[in-house]
Amino acid sequence: MKIIRRLERWLGKISIVELYGELSATVLKKDGRIKNLGIVARRKVTTEFVNFLVDQLQVETAAIGDFKYHLSGTGTTAESNTDVLLVTPIGTTRTIGSQEEAANNIYKSVATISYTATYAVTEHGIFNEQYAAAQDDGILLDRSVFSAINVVNGDAIQFTYELTVNAET
Repeated sequence: MKIIRRLERWLGKISIVELYGELSATVLKKDGRIKNLGIVARRKVTTEFVNFLVDQLQVETAAIGDFKYHLSGTGTTAESNTDVLLVTPIGTTRTIGSQEEAANNIYKSVATISYTATYAVTEHGIFNEQYAAAQDDGILLDRSVFSAINVVNGDAIQFTYELTVNAET
């Protein structure tokens, strides 16, 4: 913020549009217990998504409305806005999530991912394509890394992803 304030002194008020993602998780244990973990990550909207968004303003395709495919993994490499896939995905099936408007400026997608083995889930991504032939199918909107959520066969995690888009400040 110091840099922005200095630039504003030199150039005048700078308008900033903000995009940020939040990921929440609720663990659904096979014995019926439910544990709401709340927000597990606030991190990286990817450069890949930002470039895609600018491209869509030039040549719109149906793909802009398809960011609903959730995938989890066990990778622990820190997030980067240059990420284009998960580090260590669990399986090859992306789970289709709901799509809704949580508020006028918040896009929300909710998906429940079920597990058939024991994992320490540590990463999540949201894409605009089902995982067809290769893990890099589609565009990664956001990759989040968080503390391990331990699951066993029969457990599930309900992920809620929210993308907030704020107008200039």
